[in-house]
Amino acid sequence: MTLLAPLAIYVLAALAEIAGCFAFWAWLRLDRSPLWLLPGMLSLALFAWLLTRIDTDFAGRAYAAYGGIYVLASLVWLWLTEGQVPTRWDLLGGGLCVLGAAVVLVGARG
Repeated sequence: MTLLAPLAIYVLAALAEIAGCFAFWAWLRLDRSPLWLLPGMLSLALFAWLLTRIDTDFAGRAYAAYGGIYVLASLVWLWLTEGQVPTRWDLLGGGLCVLGAAVVLVGARG
């Protein structure tokens, strides 16, 4: 499996997790209908399933590498969905997280 396959899985997992968590946010913080929870829970289940598709013998390593992708995806969500432009500190932190994720992911294969 090349690095592109796990990266694609991580990006899809991040989108599923953020969307699922946002459904709960919308219900509790934005006074949306409790019906938002149904797609939210399905999205969170998809997120968990996607992480099991990562080719590694240890769940913790898959989760650690995923963390950096999640942070970056959250910043993209912040910008595109919530209309808040990430600050330079957001971008620096996100970049450091992605670098850490790459070290975990590549180092585990090397």
